[in-house]
Formats: sequence, C-alpha cells, structure tokens
Amino acid sequence: MFSHNIDLSIFEIHNTTLTISCIVIGLIIILVSIFFKQPKTSLNNKNMLEVEKLTWVYHNPLFEFDNPNIRIISTWRGHLNFAYDLIRFMKPKQVVELGSFYGASFFSFCQAVKDGGLSTKCVAIDTWLGDPHTGFYKENVFEIFKTTLNTFYPNNTQMIRSTFDDALNRFQDGTIDILHIDGYHTYEAVIHDFETWLPKVSENGIILFHDIAVKDNNFGVYKLWDTLQKQYPSIEFEHSYGLGVLFPKGYSDVFNEVFQRIEELQQTYKV
Repeated sequence: MFSHNIDLSIFEIHNTTLTISCIVIGLIIILVSIFFKQPKTSLNNKNMLEVEKLTWVYHNPLFEFDNPNIRIISTWRGHLNFAYDLIRFMKPKQVVELGSFYGASFFSFCQAVKDGGLSTKCVAIDTWLGDPHTGFYKENVFEIFKTTLNTFYPNNTQMIRSTFDDALNRFQDGTIDILHIDGYHTYEAVIHDFETWLPKVSENGIILFHDIAVKDNNFGVYKLWDTLQKQYPSIEFEHSYGLGVLFPKGYSDVFNEVFQRIEELQQTYKV
C-alpha cells in the first residue's frame, strides 16, 4: 500500500513537471515568434534608415512641378537631381534660396523634403521683378511660382517677396543649413550676398553658387568662386552653367564619403 502511494505520487509529480514543461515551451515559442515577427522588421527598417542617412543615394525623382515654364526654361535644370539628392542625404533643418525666378531649383528642394517626409523648412526670397541679367519680367512669373508652391508644396515652405538685404534680419545667425545664392550675378552683387549672409549659415552648412562657369555678360560669380574654393572645402559641377558647393564652416563626417566620390558624382549628374 505504501509502495503504491509512492508510485502514484511519482506519477503525479511527473505529470505536473510535464505540464509545466509544456507551458514553458509554449511561452518560449510565443516569445521567439514575437521576436522574429516584429523586432526583426523594425531592425531592418532602422538599418535601411541608417544606410540612407550615411550613404549618398542616386534617386530618380518625379518632380510634380514639372512644366515648360519652370523646368525647360530654367538654366538650373541640369542640377535638379543633385539638389534633390543633397536634401535627402543631408536632411537639413532649413534651406534658404536667394533668387528663385520660376522656382526650378527651389521646388527641387521642396520635392525632396516632401518625398523624404522631412521637417525641413524651405524659404524662397526674391523680388520677382528681374534684373539686368535675367531681364525684367511681368507679374505672371510670381503668380506661377506662388500657384506652384501652394499646389504642390504648401507645407513647411515660405516665400518672402523682398530684396535679400531687407530679408536678412528675419533669420538668426547659424540657422541656415543650405543657402542657395542665385541673385544678380555681378561680382560686386554676389560677394555682397555671400558676406552678408555667411553669418546666417550654420556650422557644417552649405552654400550653393549657380553660374560659376559663366564668364561673359558681366557675370562675376566665377571670380568669387575661384577665390572661395581655395579657402574652403568644395565640390563643383561644370555643366548647366556651373554649380559650386561650398562648405565655409566645415562639414560633418557623413560627407567624407561624398568627397571620396566627387568624380563619380560629377560624371553621374552631368549625364
């Protein structure tokens, strides 16, 4: 009788142990399933974001603003893809453009911000009256710009209709991550824009200069560019009237890769 009770107890203990083991195994299966189902996806997404953040990517953007009055007429059209990729790569907090005309360059910045889901603020400054280099134009140029901006890029954008000097005090020093200077192109005008707006550029910020390859019609951007590129890190593109990319206050480590691929970038965007 005593032996029978011991056997029964052992059987009960065995069943209890078996039940606990099954429960533990079931919990392990559930935990493993959760681990591989959700965190794995999150990790992949994180890795993809890190790769996009640290690696220069050649996108093939669809520019929503594309129409004959903006893209075909613009002398900036050969740099649109570079501008787009620069925004996606750098993810700046604020971009300011001095001289927008119909808006090809500005809208390429805006398109990158929109497609990348960025919080970047884009500001366009112009009188939209023209100058001796672009010619003086009618009010329809400003209306086309305003309509395009409000239609396709209404978020985190601003247009300021004034001279560059009058708009200067609207910005605090060190707050502009990308400054695009594309106003009146005489040497005196462009060096004035550079010197007055430089304090507004952030640490590791970028200044873009268009028309660095134009040496006639009293254009003087190339003269300033020849001086600046000897003083600061820079990248230049000779096509589409030339585009200078200047780093007047240094650059972050993520641009080390970009500088190692300068010739590749020049050839890719030239096509």
